[in-house]
Amino acid sequence: MDKVGIFYGSSTGNTRDVAQRLRDTFGHDKADLLNIAEATPEQMLAYRNLVLAGSTWGTGDLQDDWEAFFPAFDELDLTGRRVALLAVGDQQNYPDTFAGWMGQMADKVSACGAGLVGRTEVKNYAFTGSGSVRDGRFLGLVIDEDNQPDLTQKRISAWVRDLRKRFA
Repeated sequence: MDKVGIFYGSSTGNTRDVAQRLRDTFGHDKADLLNIAEATPEQMLAYRNLVLAGSTWGTGDLQDDWEAFFPAFDELDLTGRRVALLAVGDQQNYPDTFAGWMGQMADKVSACGAGLVGRTEVKNYAFTGSGSVRDGRFLGLVIDEDNQPDLTQKRISAWVRDLRKRFA
């Protein structure tokens, strides 16, 4: 498996912490962790396998660092790259826009030619709406550190097992 580039945007530290746990689960020799606030499009192109991690703000807005980077996607050709998405959200306080960041990001990276991998099940979550759900599944991994922190590592570990196969 080629090395994985994990790019995250974090305002409160939750997404950063989850992204670090993801990198730790892959192994430091198998994955690099990059803050999108400091990253360049060229750094993203250095990886064939990418994980993009972020959170949803307000009624479905992108996290600030991802919002600033978003226009750079218009110049990126991600053809031949596999992209997995990770969203950190709060299903109790934002049940109708839970993890909606992922839907916007999926549309954008798909338009750039990337192949999306790593869909996960919606069972064991309680929300009423999400732009991250298509065909009854999340477009990637969704973590709720506010309401289900005890499930985070189990979900990350299962997802990494799946991604290792898809990134091979």
